[in-house]
Amino acid sequence: MLNDPLAAALAKIMNAEKVGKREVVIRPASKMVKMILQLMNERNYLGTFEEVDDGKGGFLKVNLLGNINQCGVIKPRFSTKFRDVEKWEKRYLPAKDFGVIFITTPKGITTHLEAKDKQTGGRLLAYVY
Repeated sequence: MLNDPLAAALAKIMNAEKVGKREVVIRPASKMVKMILQLMNERNYLGTFEEVDDGKGGFLKVNLLGNINQCGVIKPRFSTKFRDVEKWEKRYLPAKDFGVIFITTPKGITTHLEAKDKQTGGRLLAYVY
């Protein structure tokens, strides 16, 4: 039993990136993992991914591009206001405008840049650069 499917998925992606693999299988598939992968795909950190339903929770086949330097979850899931996002940017990202932090907001899972534009806060989920 996994306690944190998102942490397991990002660790699997990071390990596969380090050894130079082109594809990784993530199981089990969850809505939050799919949403994070979709946001990573939009920002060209990952290639395409497909969901395969095997009757046991399903799994995701993710194509890797080799664009990820580091990714991980943020534990504990700190609450933040949109004014305080810059503080978390300095803590988790190596430079300004390099990488993204994923935040779950009342309007859905977004990046820290979109949360600042929409002026909404939320809980920190993960980062990638």
